Amino acid sequence: MNGSETIVYRKLTSLERTIMSTSAEITFGNRDDRKLVERGLTFSPKFDDHGLIVAIAQDADTNEVLMVAYMNEESLRRTLEIGEAVYFSRSRQEIWHKGATSGHTQIVEKILTDCDQDALVMKVRQQGPGCCHAGYRSCFYRNIQESGDPVTLEQEIEDQSYDPDKVYS
Repeated sequence: MNGSETIVYRKLTSLERTIMSTSAEITFGNRDDRKLVERGLTFSPKFDDHGLIVAIAQDADTNEVLMVAYMNEESLRRTLEIGEAVYFSRSRQEIWHKGATSGHTQIVEKILTDCDQDALVMKVRQQGPGCCHAGYRSCFYRNIQESGDPVTLEQEIEDQSYDPDKVYS
């Protein structure tokens, strides 16, 4: 430094500190004591019988629900490690870094867990025009109408935000 540069220091957020660690260093708490799981401050996720936990992606600014996916232990660790959403694809049975193909990644700002730690809400900053593989900003672009035979859907979000055929072909 020649004396004219200014260095700005800021305190790292807990998520940024977590991201700087490696997945080998990321450990989860045990689930032996229900009261500690429900009231304690150790993250002890409960994965289902298939080794998965539901993860809801929600826009960090607007609180719009963008998508619902699943994570296994490896994808959850990877998310904490890199600070971007990494899921587990049930259909492909593989780890899936959201946006790896489209460029529409999700930068994770915060992860919330429910009382018994078997569901996650990830507050994300969606990169690109949308997260839905059908071309919409949100996967929740339709709403269920009154009962019928069959029950019908109505468009909640009219226009696609991008052309999925151009992105995924």
